[in-house]
Amino acid sequence: MDEGMDEGMDEGQRLTTREAAERLGVKPETVYAYVSRGQLTSRRDPRGRGSTFDAEQVDALARRGGREPSAGGDALPRIRTGITLIETDRYYFRGVDATELARRFRYEEIAEWLWTGTLREGIGFDAPEALLVAARRAIGALPAHSGSTDRLRVAAIAAAVADPLRFDLSRDAVLTTARALIPTLVDALPVVEEPSRGTGRPVDRVDRVDRDGDDDGSLARRLWSRLTARPAGEPGVRALDMALSLLIDHDLAASTLAVRVAASARAHPYAVVSAGLGALEGPLHGSASGLAHRMLTEVLERGSAAAVVADHLRAGRPVPGLGHRLYPGRDPRAEALFTVLREVPGAGPVLTAAREVEATTARHAPLHANVDLALAVLSVTAGMPAEAGETVFAVARTAGWIAHALEEYGEQPLRLRPNGQYNGPRPPGDLPGAGRL
Repeated sequence: MDEGMDEGMDEGQRLTTREAAERLGVKPETVYAYVSRGQLTSRRDPRGRGSTFDAEQVDALARRGGREPSAGGDALPRIRTGITLIETDRYYFRGVDATELARRFRYEEIAEWLWTGTLREGIGFDAPEALLVAARRAIGALPAHSGSTDRLRVAAIAAAVADPLRFDLSRDAVLTTARALIPTLVDALPVVEEPSRGTGRPVDRVDRVDRDGDDDGSLARRLWSRLTARPAGEPGVRALDMALSLLIDHDLAASTLAVRVAASARAHPYAVVSAGLGALEGPLHGSASGLAHRMLTEVLERGSAAAVVADHLRAGRPVPGLGHRLYPGRDPRAEALFTVLREVPGAGPVLTAAREVEATTARHAPLHANVDLALAVLSVTAGMPAEAGETVFAVARTAGWIAHALEEYGEQPLRLRPNGQYNGPRPPGDLPGAGRL
């Protein structure tokens, strides 16, 4: 039976899920995804027949282009890419299942695969001394309250200044820059001291030796020590490497589009990455794992997912870490990461909390856990700060940004320059202030 309208509402004021979906031109599942992202608010039908939506809000979303756009939307040309394909509930890097790549290979190896189409097993990335010194000095000048993503943006700019060859956009030069920039971003971040050795605050030094004595030199192991003071056991490092690998690219996300626009203007790779990092600064892209981290922490403290979910719904806030507009079913990145997190010591209660949040919310909306919730399980389990997921996202996505820049450098320059659709007053207009002495 279809959901009905609230009898107490004026006709046309509230829409059922089916009616909202029809106005937006999407599936009902996507309507709930808009709710999870805060683009729509829902209200339970007091007769228990589902959710209702404000018609004016739905129409406003439709006017803004709420329906799933084609690549590039109406304002931009269709952007051809051979990097990532998303189909139903799976995604692929250069035609190969991305989750299978993440299970079998390390982040650096998959980055090479994206850049060159060749898998170089065992490859590692090291930061050149000149770039690392410049990046660490710039980070050292930041205020104490600066976060990891603030430091990444500053490190990228400082590394660019230290590289006089940054304007060489030949393919080999860009690849050399990529292999140097990513480890510079990681190694420039301060290492978090163990509480027994200091205050527990970040210190400005580079420590590539794992506290367990097993140093494989991987970026995941080095990044671990920049995010938490806890020992980097093998299961934890494996989970972090899996997260980096799964997040390398995801088609034309907002930050990736910013990167391609910068590359279209022939910005050098450091500037391209800076453009991507700038897009991540917005609250709607890249930072959702921090909200999920705080939610899981509250669930563990209160011992009830239902109470925390209820608080979010009562306040009209979407439950973080659930739903994704590109995946009507389960987010394959989340499921792959959950699998390896089961092997991480101490992850059991956090995984249970995440699944309880998912199950509780499913009574209200058919939403599944997305990769932000899985990242939050990792950060909470490892004793990382709430912003750690955003840092992992930024470091991981840098490789994808470089891959898209390489593609864009091969296109006509400045092709991503749409014409504006002017909707201001028609000329001729009066000169402002005309008539005054």
